[in-house]
Amino acid sequence: MLLGAFPVGAKAGVNSANNNKNGKCRFLLLCSGYILFLILGAAMFSAIEAPKIDAISKRVQSLRNQFLQNNECLNDDDLEEFLKAVITANDRGISPLRNATNEMNWSFGQAFFFSSTVITTIGYGHVTPLSQTGKIFCIIYAAIGIPLTLVLLSAMVERLLVPASWLLGTLNSKLGHLYQPFNIRLLHLSIVAVLVIILFFAIPTAIFAYIEPTWGALDAFYYCFISLTTIGLGDYIPGEGVTIDNRSMYKIFISAYLVCGLIAMMFVLTIFYDIPQLNLGQLFTESTSGETEKLRLSGNNTTCYSGPSGLYMPQRDEDTRRAVVRIRPHGNDSPSPDEAPSSLNSAIRVP
Repeated sequence: MLLGAFPVGAKAGVNSANNNKNGKCRFLLLCSGYILFLILGAAMFSAIEAPKIDAISKRVQSLRNQFLQNNECLNDDDLEEFLKAVITANDRGISPLRNATNEMNWSFGQAFFFSSTVITTIGYGHVTPLSQTGKIFCIIYAAIGIPLTLVLLSAMVERLLVPASWLLGTLNSKLGHLYQPFNIRLLHLSIVAVLVIILFFAIPTAIFAYIEPTWGALDAFYYCFISLTTIGLGDYIPGEGVTIDNRSMYKIFISAYLVCGLIAMMFVLTIFYDIPQLNLGQLFTESTSGETEKLRLSGNNTTCYSGPSGLYMPQRDEDTRRAVVRIRPHGNDSPSPDEAPSSLNSAIRVP
């Protein structure tokens, strides 16, 4: 028996080595593809935006020269200082335009909006703390608020998964005899995604395009996408630079929209990553060749998936019954089960 075990062990070792090698190759391929994707993005953005910026730069320089010619009494250095002051104020959220609102940037509504962009990691950057005390408080506030936000999002998604699981079960009961489970899961994901797109992209796009006087439909959709994906470029901010009634309340409603939208996005990603065939992250993690190190250390054999917020492990009910495997001796000369020693006829419980 011992001699016959050596080839099996050697074969298992070879398979494990091949799996590790394949995993490393896939990981290197992922890294190379990611770098190429960054290079492609840089090249495309540069080719698309550089001519536009060059044209704007020439136009601004022409306007400046024309302004100096029309106002010969004005010194170029004085104009330079004035422009610096205007640009600095604008970068800090203070609009120099006459039609801009007179409401302070740190009113309660504005501060509430700023707080929501900090702890949701959207961070538009159009308004920032200027005082040293404000900067220190922002660090402490973000260090506490970001984990708290993640906990809130996770808790809300867990509750949303209850009706989502009911919908999936209904689809399985109605269509299970017609379609494969994978196709039913795709239909389930599509239904949820369409609802999220309608509620958090289509409807808000129409509202923002109507309320914001300088936004078109594309600008409004662009803002929704950039915000709910937490990119937060800050080039479009609702209620900035124009006079809007009840601006503080408007900012509070936008903050609520952002939090609810992030919950919806995380909800869709969770359902997406719960479909093994679509979870490409498994190709580049330890789970492709077996249990992950974390699962081995914990002694848990639960299937592990790479989710939107890291490692994802489906939860099991605590009252799940454990399978009982009885080992009985085999062979012609083996004693019967009743005569077998108690050590051989014992029950081994497998989690």
